[in-house]
Amino acid sequence: MIETRNYLLHRWAVGLWSALFSGFAAANAAVLVRLPTDAPAPLRFAADAISQAAETAAPAPGAADRWDITLEILPSGSAQSYQIARTGNVIRVVGADATGAMYGGLDVADALHQGSVASLRLGEHRPYIAERGIKFNLPLDLRTPSYSDDSDSAQANIPEVWSLGFWREYFDEMARDRFNALSLWNLNPFPSIVKVPEFPDVALNDVLRGQRHWFEGGLPLTGIGKFKPEMLAGAETIRRMSIDEKIAFWRDVLRLAHDRGIAVYWYTWNAFVFSEEGKDGITRQDPNGRMAQYFRDSVRETVKTYPLLAGIGITAGENLGDLPGPAKEQWLWRTYGEGIRDALRGKPPRTFRLIHRLHETDLRSIRSEWAEYPSTFDVSFKYAVAHLYGVPNPPYIQPLLPKLSRTCRTWLELRDDDIYSFRWGDPDYVRAFVQAIPGPDKVIGFNLGPDGYCWGREAMAWRGSQPRPLVMQKQWLSFQLWGRLSYDPTLPNSWFEREVGSRFPEVSEPALDQAWVAASRIIPNVNRFIWMPLDFQWLPEACSSNPKFKGFYSVRDFMNGTGMPNGGDLSIRAWRRARLAHQPTEGRTPFEVSAQLRHDAGAALAGVTTLCRRAASNRELADTLDDIEAMAWLGRYYADKIDGAAELALYDATSQREQQQSAVAHLERARDDWREYAAAYCRQYRQPLLYCRVGVIDLPQLTAKAQADVEMARGWTPGSVSNLAPSAFKHE
Repeated sequence: MIETRNYLLHRWAVGLWSALFSGFAAANAAVLVRLPTDAPAPLRFAADAISQAAETAAPAPGAADRWDITLEILPSGSAQSYQIARTGNVIRVVGADATGAMYGGLDVADALHQGSVASLRLGEHRPYIAERGIKFNLPLDLRTPSYSDDSDSAQANIPEVWSLGFWREYFDEMARDRFNALSLWNLNPFPSIVKVPEFPDVALNDVLRGQRHWFEGGLPLTGIGKFKPEMLAGAETIRRMSIDEKIAFWRDVLRLAHDRGIAVYWYTWNAFVFSEEGKDGITRQDPNGRMAQYFRDSVRETVKTYPLLAGIGITAGENLGDLPGPAKEQWLWRTYGEGIRDALRGKPPRTFRLIHRLHETDLRSIRSEWAEYPSTFDVSFKYAVAHLYGVPNPPYIQPLLPKLSRTCRTWLELRDDDIYSFRWGDPDYVRAFVQAIPGPDKVIGFNLGPDGYCWGREAMAWRGSQPRPLVMQKQWLSFQLWGRLSYDPTLPNSWFEREVGSRFPEVSEPALDQAWVAASRIIPNVNRFIWMPLDFQWLPEACSSNPKFKGFYSVRDFMNGTGMPNGGDLSIRAWRRARLAHQPTEGRTPFEVSAQLRHDAGAALAGVTTLCRRAASNRELADTLDDIEAMAWLGRYYADKIDGAAELALYDATSQREQQQSAVAHLERARDDWREYAAAYCRQYRQPLLYCRVGVIDLPQLTAKAQADVEMARGWTPGSVSNLAPSAFKHE
C-alpha cells in the first residue's frame, strides 16, 4: 500500500509503493521507499529500481541496516532537475518534475547497486544538454521502409518493433541512461500508423517482411526504389493486425515512453509514396495535386491520433529533388505546416515541435516559408556528418552558429556509422565531445544513432540468449557514457569504473578499464587519419566502403587519403612532401599515428591476456574481452598498414629499394593482423553480414584484399601516387 502525504503541508508519508513492494520490504528489511499518493509512473519505476538494487547488491562496509528513501515532486526549478539530500540512512530526492524525481531515484538505485552510497552525489542536478535523443531508423514494414532496411539487423528487427515488450525494455534502458527523446525515422510511415478519411484505401493492414535477396544490392543514395510492388511476391506476414490495432499499438508505445520521461518524434523524408501509388488518386507524377493533399491530411491525422506525440521532423532533400529551389519549402509548408495547423486549430493549447533538417536546403529559405508555424520550431544539423568517432569538436557547424539564436535553435544529428559490432567505452572522449557542443543558446539537443545498422535487438552474434539483448543492453557502457555524460559531464570516471566493477566482479577493475579504454581509442584515431564523410564511403570496422564507391581501401588509397578536418594528422602525401623538402611539419606524422595505434592495441591485448583466464564463468565478460581483442587486432592492422603505406610512398618518390622492402614487410604483418582480427571477430559474430549502404561484409574473405596490398607493394612502379587533391564533399 501507499500511505498518503499531504502535499500542501509537505508532510512525509510512511508506507510503501505497493502491496508487492511492501511484502518485499518486510521480508528484506533493507530499504523503505516513500512515494506521494498517486505517484506517477516515472517515480514508481525509480522506486522499483531502488528495491531491486537493494535486494541484489552485496552490502557495503558500514552500510545502513535499512535505507529510508523518499521520492517527491516539488514543481520548481528547471525541467528534469532534482536535488538529493542525505542524513545518515535517510535519503530525500526532490524532483522539479516527475522525470527529475525519477532520475534522482535512479541515482540512488545506482549507488545501492554499486555499493557506493557514500559516493552518492548530493545537492542539485540539472541537465547539461536538455534533449538527449536516440535516432532509430524504424523498419516498420516492407511497404513503409526506413533507410536502414537494406540490412540484416533491420530485417531481424521488423517483428521486434511491433512488440510492446521490446519497447518497454527500450524505454527502461533509455531512462536508466538518461536519454529523454526518441526519434523514429521512416521514409513515409503514414500508411502503417494512421487512417486518413479522405484516402480510405491507403492504410495498411498486417506487417510484411520481404525476401532477403531484395536488399542485397545497389548503392541507394536516396530512398527511391526501397519498395517495389514485385517485392510482395513471397513476402512473409510477420503479424496479422488491422490498421485500428496498429494505431492502438503505437498509442501504447507512446504511453510507455511518456511513463519514462521520453518524448517521441516521427522523422520522415516527406515525398515518398510506395504502396500508395495509384490509390485514391495519389501519384508521384503530380506531387502538387492529390499527393500533396494526401500528405497534408496524413499529417493532420497523425497529430490528432497521437496526443502524446511530441513532434515531427522533416527533410527538404531526397525525393523533392525535382521541385525547384523555393518550391521545396513551399511544398513542405503546404503539407506538413498546414497539416499541423489543421490538427491544432480549435483545440486546447498543445505544444507540437516541428524539426526541420538542414539537408539540401538553407536557413533563409526555411525562415521565409515557416514564419507562421504555430508552435515550437527547431532545425537539425548533421554535426559530424556520418562519423561520431574521430575528433571531439567537428568543425562543420561553425558557419551555421552565427545564424542560430534562442528563437531558432538546432538539434544535432550525431551519426554513429563507425562502430556497429563492438562494445566501446572511453569516457574522456565522450566528455570532451559533449563539452565541445555549442551552448543552449544555439543547440537544444541531439539524436544519436546510425544509418547502416538498426539499434533494436542485437542481430550479429551467432550465439546468445532468446530474446536477444537490445543493442543498448549489449553496448551498455557506450550508451551510459553518451546519456549520463550528456546530462552531467562532471560525472567522474570513477562512477563508470564502479559500474564496470559491479558487472564484472571476477576481474581486476583497473586492468579491465585500462584495456577497454585503450581498445576504444583505436577507431577514433583511425578515423582522424583516414576518413571519408559519409557512411557508404567508409566503415572502419571493415576498412571498406560500398563496392560501387571503393570497396576495400587498399594501400594505394591510404597513400592518397586525407584525414578528418580538425584532426591534426598529416596525410601521407603531405608528410612525404615535407620530408622530402626537409621542411618542418605540424600535426601527427603517419608514423606517430601508427605508434599510437600500436601502443593502444598492445595495451588492450595485454589486458585481455591477463583477464581472459578469469572470464569463463561470465559470458558477457568473455564477449566483452573478445570485442576488446578484436579492436586491438584491428588497431595493429591499421598501424602496420599506415607504416607500409608511408614507406611505399617514400619508395614511390625515391626509388630506394630498402623502402619498398620495408613497405612489403609492414604490409605482410598487416595481412597477418587482419587474419587475427577476422578470427577474433568470428568467435562472436556471424559473417557475412549485410549492412545498409555499405553492403555485404565478410572479414575472412577480405584477407585476400590484405594480401593484395602486399602484392601491390611488391610490384609498385615509382611515380604512381596521385598528386591530385582529394575531391570535396557537400556537407548534408
